Amino acid sequence: MTIRDFIAETDAIGVLGGLHYFDPDTLAMGKEHNLDGFRFYFLGRGGVLGDVEPAVVGSAFGYWNPALIEKMWSSAKERMAPRDAARLYLSAAHAFGRKRFGDVEGLDAFCAAAEQVNAAIDPAALALYAGYRAEPLPDDVPARAMHLCVVLREARGSAHLVGVVAAGLRPRIAHAIKRPADGKQFGWDDEPQPTDDERARWDEAEEITLRQLETWFGVLDAAGRDALVAGLAGMSAAVR
Repeated sequence: MTIRDFIAETDAIGVLGGLHYFDPDTLAMGKEHNLDGFRFYFLGRGGVLGDVEPAVVGSAFGYWNPALIEKMWSSAKERMAPRDAARLYLSAAHAFGRKRFGDVEGLDAFCAAAEQVNAAIDPAALALYAGYRAEPLPDDVPARAMHLCVVLREARGSAHLVGVVAAGLRPRIAHAIKRPADGKQFGWDDEPQPTDDERARWDEAEEITLRQLETWFGVLDAAGRDALVAGLAGMSAAVR
């Protein structure tokens, strides 16, 4: 198995690391603090950046309409300090892990492998990931496994945004290529039609992303790779 074959087997990180976003318990937690689901998402996910201007959040999120970020971020931080919201949002992720992954086998080995990958990542240019990496890991294994999924999800997302920008592609166009049906969900009213050149740049962005992931996931030996894949499979089965 090549390193890229292995990376393809870790795609579940992208799903698992965001499952708490609009989980009913997360929504209830936000409601207790006068934050609806969307505002809790923006303030909770972006709050690791601190009490910053909306444009800073937009630079890290990449694919959202800046006008929507401005509205949600500015109104949400009137109700809670961003760093407090970030830690509350992470606690929701931990609670999700405890609720769903308590019976998943092999999570100790998964966490050890995921932490090895995390330690191999240079956070330069990966602002949102760097903010999450700075937050402490919980001690209990189900919550720790979920936390690591969240952190590695942000690493992959930040790395892809680096690839998009390095390839000379506007994030709006990149989003239209990857998720053409989701523009309205991300606050956009337009429906751009990517050109052949932009699609070629998308392929370049994907290649840049993969080269970053190769460095990070390449630190694992065969046992570590098996542990990571098995843990992701077990967690995926638990939420299926």
